[in-house]
Amino acid sequence: MDKGLHFVFCVITTMQLLRESSQTGEKNDPKMLAASKSGFGTYSRGREEGLPTLTVTTILEDPYVMVRSAELEGYCIDLLKSLAAMLHFSYRVKVVGDGQYGAVSSSGNWTGMIGEILRQEADIAVAPLTVTSAREEVVSFTTPFLQTGIGILLRKDTISQEMSFFHFLAPFSKETWTGLLFAYMLTCFCLFLVARLSPCEWNEPKNEENHFTFLNSLWFGAGALALQGVTPRPKALSVRVIAAVWWLFTIALLAAYIANFTALLSSGSEQLPIQTFEDLVKQRKLEFGTLDGSSTFYFFKNSKNPIHQMIYEYMDKRRDHVLVKTYQEAVQRVMESNYAFIGESISQDLAAARHCNLIRAPEVIGARGFGIATTQASPWTKKLSVAVLKLRESGDLDYLRNKWWETSCLHKSRERWSPLQPQALGGLFLTLGIGLALGVIAAVVELSNKSRHAAGHAKKSCCSVFTEEMCTRLRIKENTRQSQETSGRANA
Repeated sequence: MDKGLHFVFCVITTMQLLRESSQTGEKNDPKMLAASKSGFGTYSRGREEGLPTLTVTTILEDPYVMVRSAELEGYCIDLLKSLAAMLHFSYRVKVVGDGQYGAVSSSGNWTGMIGEILRQEADIAVAPLTVTSAREEVVSFTTPFLQTGIGILLRKDTISQEMSFFHFLAPFSKETWTGLLFAYMLTCFCLFLVARLSPCEWNEPKNEENHFTFLNSLWFGAGALALQGVTPRPKALSVRVIAAVWWLFTIALLAAYIANFTALLSSGSEQLPIQTFEDLVKQRKLEFGTLDGSSTFYFFKNSKNPIHQMIYEYMDKRRDHVLVKTYQEAVQRVMESNYAFIGESISQDLAAARHCNLIRAPEVIGARGFGIATTQASPWTKKLSVAVLKLRESGDLDYLRNKWWETSCLHKSRERWSPLQPQALGGLFLTLGIGLALGVIAAVVELSNKSRHAAGHAKKSCCSVFTEEMCTRLRIKENTRQSQETSGRANA
């Protein structure tokens, strides 16, 4: 009897040791990681704690899922932990066998994580899996946990331009320079007009010489732009009002120019020559492509936009050369060759944060989201959607976004520079216009006062004297020429 009990005890001990050894081997396998966790502890099997166990398929992509010290970590792993703690389930994570996200193969079957869910090899897929209409027809998606789009990833030195010969004009836009030229000409004309009308600047037109000719007015305005005092110096109040407003305008304008030009030089280069997908198609220096079989590739294939169709035709004809298999391969190729990668903008932001010589072009198209895929009619779809919404409302998703997208660059990313538009100087141009109007009004008032006094002495109407004064001052060159001819005939 004792020998029988001893035999049974040995058999049970041996089976227990073999079981623990098998669990240890499974735990150390980075491709198949039992990570069933809740808020209170780690569970190797959900059945032992009475919790349902879900098989989760994912894909290795930084920073969503990464292998660190024989364990998986990343944004999706943290998200999975939060969902498990909230919904009380345990899980087992497996990396997708073919390394694909999910697309229809030539045989009509789905590949990647979508295929594993359809074949019931996994219950859910937690990964940077884009929600598309084609995938939605065969599986169900939860509320997106990340919003993204399609962008262009570039290397800075491949898209940098040499400074143009007229680089000094870059701080202002063409519209701003046009407005500045118009304001200069209008101000100089007002100086010329007001100096002729004002009796304080030009009391006796027949006997005095007016220094504010049109050429002198142009010179006076140009001198103010260079912050230099030039002659002639204004005497009348009306002329001084216009001169003071023009000086104020030029000081503010020069300050804006210097500030924007300094920002342009400190940015390291002028605007990116590749701002949009149309710019990418027009250039011939860079090759461009995307992930083979990805939703981005099929977005361009199905798009009716002519630019998008040109991009698809380019990638389809050079499929073996420009399409890449993994995201890591795409980033490496951008860094090492003249290649532009078209892909998820949020992943490109991460690449630009990790590699300081990379940059994403400004345009983003095809707004989309990353969702958790489940089988159709799965009871977990709605539960997971509600849990994702709660995590978003509590700020946990923003925390994870900031945690895994933190930049490793030593310098802070500079803001994109742009030329100064006329709208930014609208108040300055308005002030100049008001000043010019006040100067002209002041000149008319000064001339009216003199005409009133002259009319009293000559016993004429004020209007007739004002009209004579106006005609005399605006036609001074003709009167001077006639007086010179008359004096010449008298001398003869």
